Amino acid sequence: MRLLGPWPARAGVGFVRACAVTVVSMLVPAVWAGAVALGIWWGAGNPWSWLAPFVLVCVGALLLPRPVCGMVRLLVAKWTGTVVPAGYRQAGPVTQMSTGYWWNGFGYERTDRDARLDQRWRVRWNDPANWRDLRFTVIAPLTAGLVAALPPAGAAVAVLGLVQPGPAARVAGVLGLVAAVAGAPYAWRPIVPVTARFLRPSPAMAMADRVDELTAQRADTTVAQAAEIRRIERDLHDGAQARLVALGLSLATADVLLESDPEQARALLRDARAGATASLAELRELVQGISPAVLTERGLVDAVRALALDIPLDVAVSADTPLSLDAPIESAVYFGVAELLTNAVRHAQASRARVSLVHDGAGIVVGVEDDGRGGAGDRAGGGLAGLRRRLAVFDGTLEITSPRGGPTRVRMALPCESL
Repeated sequence: MRLLGPWPARAGVGFVRACAVTVVSMLVPAVWAGAVALGIWWGAGNPWSWLAPFVLVCVGALLLPRPVCGMVRLLVAKWTGTVVPAGYRQAGPVTQMSTGYWWNGFGYERTDRDARLDQRWRVRWNDPANWRDLRFTVIAPLTAGLVAALPPAGAAVAVLGLVQPGPAARVAGVLGLVAAVAGAPYAWRPIVPVTARFLRPSPAMAMADRVDELTAQRADTTVAQAAEIRRIERDLHDGAQARLVALGLSLATADVLLESDPEQARALLRDARAGATASLAELRELVQGISPAVLTERGLVDAVRALALDIPLDVAVSADTPLSLDAPIESAVYFGVAELLTNAVRHAQASRARVSLVHDGAGIVVGVEDDGRGGAGDRAGGGLAGLRRRLAVFDGTLEITSPRGGPTRVRMALPCESL
């Protein structure tokens, strides 16, 4: 019994999955067949004999393929873990112009709602993925759909045959039952390669999505660089530059007073020395914000450990040693860890945090976990959204798990090689 136990379970699960694949894959052809049957039944003399079937054909061709393909992807991902990207075009931002009109990438509208509605329909109907989905709804019933229909068909034959009194019907019923049970664990499986082959984005679609992604990343990088330059200019203008101007005035005044009032000149020189020291300290802080000296001198791991000592938290750092990466990658990881630890102090009210840095062969994986109150979210314009954009420049990813009440776990992954 222990050997026979798993087989009924596999047959039962396989039969349910085969029925699901049959229903989903045959939905669009069933609508088309129903349209044809309806036209034939009404006859040529009925004025509705062509209009109603035409409407049903349009529904089957225009409205059903995307939901059907979405359901197929969902079933395949749930049953096998194989994720097939949808590859649909995404709507871009809607911007209000100085004239008051809204630009949606295609035209101008008077209101934000009208602009988004117009954009949604244009993106939906101009998407080349529509043809891919329609092709799939034609191919799937003739391939995976037919195979998946064998167990339900065998079960139907078994029911009809076994209720008949004749021996031939009984034999047909037994054969149908055997076919249904034997094929159930396997009949649904062809939907997986068919989905992966015909529903994945085409190379042109993947390239277009990648170009859009890189364009957005370039825009984000340009904005971030401009903001950083403005910050540096502001810090120099309000800090070191003002002190240096005051230093120059103090030295000029001391030069004038050197013969007439030596004591006052000495006092001005002492003030100038203090101003020079303060200016040097401000310049060092500014450089530290651009590229921390400890990161350049001691590497990423020691820089993160030094950062952990400055954070008012109990931070434990574990890392692969040695871990040497390209300078831009190290800088992105360092400031990412700094952003996450700062959030743990300011927003999460955490008392402990743990940072791990591991190179898994494909890239650097950084985990930051705190025991704060949780609820961290990737909100538009927030620090985590900015961090995600900075990592995306390096094809990096950011995963956030932060339930209410904590803990908060953040995983950063950047593809790179350890030098």
